[in-house]
This record gives sequence, structure tokens and C-alpha cells, in this order.
Amino acid sequence: MLLRLTCKQATALLVAREDRELPTLDRLALRMHVAACRACPVVERQLLTMRNALRQWRNYTASGAD
Repeated sequence: MLLRLTCKQATALLVAREDRELPTLDRLALRMHVAACRACPVVERQLLTMRNALRQWRNYTASGAD
């Protein structure tokens, strides 16, 4: 992947990062894009919020609480 990403490409990498470790070049390109973009850090925070909420929900349901 090129070092210059579009927001669409960056979003795809942010989502992919939830499932797997990204290659070094993709991680670097994503880091550079998020640092320079106004919108993509918002998407990143939203994904992190969803990940944390799902983790809490899994822990809650695993503890047997209904």
C-alpha cells in the first residue's frame, strides 16, 4: 500500500486492524494519515469505543449476569 492513503483506504485499515496485525508499511501509512487528517481520528475513536463496549458486554455476559 502507498504511504499516501485516502480516507476510504485509511478507514479500511482501521477496521482491518481490529481483526489482525497490519504490515509495517500499512501501519506507518495509517499513522501518517491519521496525524494529518481531521476526520479519520474521529473514526478511530469510534472504533475504539465500539471495541471497548463489546469487551465490556462480553465480560458482563460471561459473568452470568442477565
